[in-house]
Amino acid sequence: MEDIFNKASSAAQYIELKINKIPTIALSLGTGSSILLDKVHIEARIPYSDIPHFPHSTVATHVNELIVASIGSVPVFILAGRMHYYEGWSTKELTFPVRVMQALKVNKLLLSNAAGALNPSYTQGEIILLKDHINLMPDHPLRGKNDERLGLRFPDMSKGYSASLREMVKMDHAEIKEGVYVGFQGPSLETPAEYKMLHIIGGDLVGMSTVPEVIVANHAEMDVLVFSIATNICYPPENITETTLEEVVEVANQSSVKLVKLVELLLKRINSNQAES
Repeated sequence: MEDIFNKASSAAQYIELKINKIPTIALSLGTGSSILLDKVHIEARIPYSDIPHFPHSTVATHVNELIVASIGSVPVFILAGRMHYYEGWSTKELTFPVRVMQALKVNKLLLSNAAGALNPSYTQGEIILLKDHINLMPDHPLRGKNDERLGLRFPDMSKGYSASLREMVKMDHAEIKEGVYVGFQGPSLETPAEYKMLHIIGGDLVGMSTVPEVIVANHAEMDVLVFSIATNICYPPENITETTLEEVVEVANQSSVKLVKLVELLLKRINSNQAES
């Protein structure tokens, strides 16, 4: 994909014509989290296919719409449909929606995902805050010529997951755990030997998304927060069972009720902090 800046600007201009108010917060939904849409006040829905240059997900559980909604009293963009490397998109292409959010002056990106649990202390359905990641995907979204209008050539990733946003979540949910996410390309699930390796190198969770978006959001100087739902237990090896997409979606759906509450409370705190400043 060439000339990302101009293509993202074109997409943003189209979106601006379709809505009344531009939110500064975006939420990207992972597998099984679209049930969240039943809990919010939707003001506008724009199919991805209508937005210039916008990619779309081929995963059946993803809605493929950009939604403008209010969660509580806070306006947000909701990217209801995530693209994955395993679908055939490059990481530069699948992160184009983040570039469009950048063009719309979004400054906070909240993501959710479904992931396998590599940490034996995690329970199925538990929601974990990501504090870091390990990138094992074979493509990088910033590879190639850098456009300074989008961000620095060598962005620092030492604070890739916003500590201040994580602290806001923990003010209301002190018991929530934090973990390290490993990005794998998919679409096959990992083998027992791979799960063991990922645990040894420091992974708490493993999934097939999130890492490219986090990198690009940091390149765009956005604050990033990620909620990861531990949908299946992957470690220790004797606890591994065969997993289907349907089972992952079911667990994610069950956890989405708690996820909605976490997001609502976080947005309330963000809104309060902005009002005070």
